[in-house]
Amino acid sequence: MAKIFIPLPALSPVRKPSPSPAAVDALCVLLSTYIDLNVPTPQELLDLLPEDTFTAGTAQPAGKITAPRRLIPACFSPRYSAATPTASMRKLGPVAWHAVAEGLAEIHLPEPVDPIRLRWLHAPEYVDAFMAGKEPLASSQGWSWTPQIRDGVLAINGGQLLGAMLALEHGIAANIAQGFHHARPEAGGGYCTFNGLALVAQEFPDHKVMVLDCDEHGGNGTEEFTHRLPNLFNYSIHGTSFGMRGCKRSIRCTLPPVTGDFAPYRKALRNAFERADRWKPDLLLYQAGADPHIHDPLGTLGMTTEQMIERDRIVFEGCRERKLPVLFVLAGGYQEPIETELLPLHLNTFRAAHAVYMARA
Repeated sequence: MAKIFIPLPALSPVRKPSPSPAAVDALCVLLSTYIDLNVPTPQELLDLLPEDTFTAGTAQPAGKITAPRRLIPACFSPRYSAATPTASMRKLGPVAWHAVAEGLAEIHLPEPVDPIRLRWLHAPEYVDAFMAGKEPLASSQGWSWTPQIRDGVLAINGGQLLGAMLALEHGIAANIAQGFHHARPEAGGGYCTFNGLALVAQEFPDHKVMVLDCDEHGGNGTEEFTHRLPNLFNYSIHGTSFGMRGCKRSIRCTLPPVTGDFAPYRKALRNAFERADRWKPDLLLYQAGADPHIHDPLGTLGMTTEQMIERDRIVFEGCRERKLPVLFVLAGGYQEPIETELLPLHLNTFRAAHAVYMARA
């Protein structure tokens, strides 16, 4: 299969894009979800629309839009966004809006996950404390608990289950979400509340689920869940182990900075897919973290933008070649301002996925 070389970001987030008519219609449908859910409409979303959108009759916010190009099925809800101290949940809306505006994704609106399912996965007392805002467990992920964060977390984990179904149906899907791999059975941690990666394995017990975790930090919480869920497999490539030890179904690969030499990371990805060939998963969950970037305040891997683009391309090509369904999530990324520093990195992942799966379909 010929390799695809994806150019540097074409969309400058400080410049208003010019969405196609189909993208304008899709943005209007997305706008209508904010209205339906009684969530305040972000000005940035309105700014993406042409000035005559609602006067010239060019778009109607109703129904599902069929665009002239294939789009990545992406789960997102206005409830995902919350005023977190880190960029974690504040970045989700901008990524969704721009992915739609650029004609890369179509939005699927998930329902919030039923807390009963979370009580099957995590300690019931932890889930109950989070639902009620009872400290200290309610804020164990690292943020002060708010109802907005609670509602966002429930919606995001609902998106994991819908995204898994979409990936199994279409071969690829996204959940425009973060906050999974550090959550352990009894508590949250590292800005992760519930482990939506393990949740997919729990809810799809007849499927082997492999996590390819390319965040800056190792998936210590996911590793713990591999001891409880026999269909869950974890392969983590990171700069900071974050308590990972490694075990039979959880491989730890800790790398030094790769800024000047990307060969070790390429080899790690090759080893991950060799492991996938042995494990034979039915679904791969790709943690496409932006925090390995050289300018991320929590990063140590020192990856350049070009290296992150190559990472994403290798992952998506590896899945496509194997006909292995993949659901990707944003995972970490903490640079600010979001619009100029973080948004382009997450959009590059969508561009890579679209180039591998949609442009050649």
